[in-house]
Amino acid sequence: MEEHAICIDCDVTPFCKLQIDFCLGFCLCYTHYMGGKQTYHIKPLPRQNMPREMLASQGPDVLKNAELLAIIFGTGYKQENVLELASRILKEYGSKAITRERSVARLMGELGLPKVKASQIIACFELGRRFYQEDTSRMPTIRGADDVFNYLKDIQNAKKEIVRGLYLNVRNKLIHDEVISIGTLSENVAHPREVFGPAFEFSAAGVIIAHNHPSGDVNPSDKDKSVTQQLINAGKIIDIILVDHVIVGNSSYFSFKEKQMM
Repeated sequence: MEEHAICIDCDVTPFCKLQIDFCLGFCLCYTHYMGGKQTYHIKPLPRQNMPREMLASQGPDVLKNAELLAIIFGTGYKQENVLELASRILKEYGSKAITRERSVARLMGELGLPKVKASQIIACFELGRRFYQEDTSRMPTIRGADDVFNYLKDIQNAKKEIVRGLYLNVRNKLIHDEVISIGTLSENVAHPREVFGPAFEFSAAGVIIAHNHPSGDVNPSDKDKSVTQQLINAGKIIDIILVDHVIVGNSSYFSFKEKQMM
């Protein structure tokens, strides 16, 4: 039977010698090799800053989103403590985008997460959706690209390119919001199958594609133009309108429809 190392500061036994993880007090264990023997050095968070302690003593209302996500995780990963990990995920992905994500593999690839933590994120928000289904009467009406820009504030400063599909009914009411891809926009990640699939599922009359440019430059690339034309052609075949393609920057946007490019 393999002997497990013990954390030298809090006496918590990790699951295995290879695990670099957090102890019950949200501590970060760094692996060291001293004379061929594996030990752990702990970097604890101040007790008053531990999310679980705050939740128990003050209730959930005082916790920030990153602190709530940290409680879901329970442990950090590699050289990030649990709060650093949660904060990075919300910053890089966008708080709204992360709630819409459904692909474990995509989270693993884009955020460098292990399968268990990517699965925790997907399961957490899916459970919330099932318990509290979105009230579509409170969803916004999208009348133009300025409405899209205001609605997608969460990706305006995102570090990675996030492609979102906004699905509208015949009255331009938003009925579904889906993350299509994260990374560089291309014909592969924004394939008509990925874009129009949710339109059939939610009986949408039209689709708006939107993505951010992390550089802040909202001018469309040749690839943006190519993908837009491909989606326009596909929409005509299946009788679902591509209403607009909006590129979001830090403080401005570009609309293919407003520029009469579609």
